Amino acid sequence: MSRAGRVEIFEVGPRDGLQNESRVLPVETRIAMIRDLAAAGLRTVEAGSFVSPRNLPQMAGTAEVLAGLSGLTRPSFSGESISRSTSDGTQRGDLEIDPPNLINLPVLVPNARGFADALAAKARHIAVFAAASESFSRRNINRGIEESLAEYRPIVAGALAAGLKVRGYVSCVLGCPYEGHVPVSAVVSVATALASMGCQEISLGDTIGVGTPDAARAMTAAVASEIGIQRVAVHFHDTYGQALANVLACLELGVTVVDSSVAGLGGCPYAPGASGNLATEDLVYMLEGLGVETGVDLDRVAAAGRTVCAALGAAPRSRTGQALAAKIK
Repeated sequence: MSRAGRVEIFEVGPRDGLQNESRVLPVETRIAMIRDLAAAGLRTVEAGSFVSPRNLPQMAGTAEVLAGLSGLTRPSFSGESISRSTSDGTQRGDLEIDPPNLINLPVLVPNARGFADALAAKARHIAVFAAASESFSRRNINRGIEESLAEYRPIVAGALAAGLKVRGYVSCVLGCPYEGHVPVSAVVSVATALASMGCQEISLGDTIGVGTPDAARAMTAAVASEIGIQRVAVHFHDTYGQALANVLACLELGVTVVDSSVAGLGGCPYAPGASGNLATEDLVYMLEGLGVETGVDLDRVAAAGRTVCAALGAAPRSRTGQALAAKIK
């Protein structure tokens, strides 16, 4: 299958990025961060998570974050086109934003209480998450895989009935910090279950960043053969410096949605050894070099990364971001 001419970047920095940073940012700073990312052209920015603030204080106040971003739009840059087609010509209508410039602000919900809180906060898009590793599932959410899937079915059904978009995450798709190797069949099973219950998009996450291109491609192809490539997104951590190579391998399959985090923020608080996410700046730079449209302004997203890193008291982990910062000193 040929590579798509456009890739949608699913920005996870304000959620998956910040949740693993030691410094807790105030709601106002998180709102400003998301506004900066929207101004850079990102159409989808994960706004937070409705988890207990006792477990993840970094995500406290997500309802206030959503309230502060009501009606947020992004700019249209010169020469940009908005495509709703995948590389095989099919339409990605389920998760498209209408109107096109309205920012999509997904929130993660771990359980029924989180879903109720998301509804009360007038969220328009939620995400649920399950692991392909039984050990990781139990250590992360204190439930086994089948238990978690059973809990999500009524949540997904309720979200769809309320007109919300729903994304499903599958973690540990290329390895587990507790079990090591994760069979592709286990990934396919969880991804298929999430798709069957109604998740319109399934994000395949290499939670500890151990994957390499051939393994990433084979795993993604196996999932796509069951649910369709148009429903697949990929999410790679850069622990061993393989994230961009893994993305490229999956683009050749026709993947059109890639998760990334501004400045390479994040990791996973429940996965020992996991370093940051793939940096949005690095992803945009590579895609621009490939002639793939993203709708994202590289300089603006790099500036957003510098701003949030200053608030965190941390240096940007994006190599592209570092190179661009060196030019303006």
